[in-house]
Amino acid sequence: MSSLSEFHFLAVLAQEMNMRKAAERLFVSQPALSQRLQTIEKEWGERLFIRSQKGLSLTPAGELVLKFINEVIVKEEKVRESIHALNAEVYGTLKIAVASIVGQNWLPQVLKKFVTRYPQAKISLVTGWSSEILKSLYEDQVHIGIIRGTPDWKGVKTHLFQDCLYLVDTEITSPEQVLETDRPFIQFKSDSNYYQEIQDWWLKHFKTAPKRTIVVDQIETCKQMTFNGIGYAILPAITLNGAEKDIFKIPLLDENNLPLKRDTWLLGYESAFQLKQVQAFVELIKEHISEENKL
Repeated sequence: MSSLSEFHFLAVLAQEMNMRKAAERLFVSQPALSQRLQTIEKEWGERLFIRSQKGLSLTPAGELVLKFINEVIVKEEKVRESIHALNAEVYGTLKIAVASIVGQNWLPQVLKKFVTRYPQAKISLVTGWSSEILKSLYEDQVHIGIIRGTPDWKGVKTHLFQDCLYLVDTEITSPEQVLETDRPFIQFKSDSNYYQEIQDWWLKHFKTAPKRTIVVDQIETCKQMTFNGIGYAILPAITLNGAEKDIFKIPLLDENNLPLKRDTWLLGYESAFQLKQVQAFVELIKEHISEENKL
């Protein structure tokens, strides 16, 4: 039976599907990699990969073996986490999935504190839309998720913070001016919840669609286009650090004349919060938010 090291070896090959890239990740030469693969395939009694000029592809036998290997690796990680949890030190890998807007603008400061305070711990981070974060949690791919909006979640759910939404532009100084301008409304693709929130606000206030619209794939692109005077946008405060020059920021108000805000939540299953690296991260987040509120 193959060892755990060989399981990890095959997992890297399956991820890269390229002998050169896999050899670089494994710090071995390509001939040594090829020889080791042949030895493992002989042990399994079947070819697991087909080699071609385009790279590698899994055989039917390879698909079965890799499915088994991935299951073993996941179980191995959980056993290691349980072992590390017996110790006082914070070890193990913290696996988090974070909404892209949080990962780009708020999380780096928290992660910097975490890696400084807990040098033995590792971090696995994925970013995406909030709907994708929920999927990662449901499929047990991460320990905790940080999402935007109002999540429907049955596990542990902790509110982190709120931030206001602003109409941002280099020229417009009041919301009503969007009806007069020929400048485009720059929108970024987001999950349906956020998009719907903006649509509802817009229609309640203006009863008509923007004259011109530009849709971009990333919020950072939207922000930079707005800051460079191409058009106006609606951006959350988390993307605005207060250092923007020559930018007007008009807060969006709801029907009760209160600021329209966006919530950020931390989610996870109860079992994940028993891991020391998760506990340490959550405590550090609370500490960071407390410091921010004092400023």
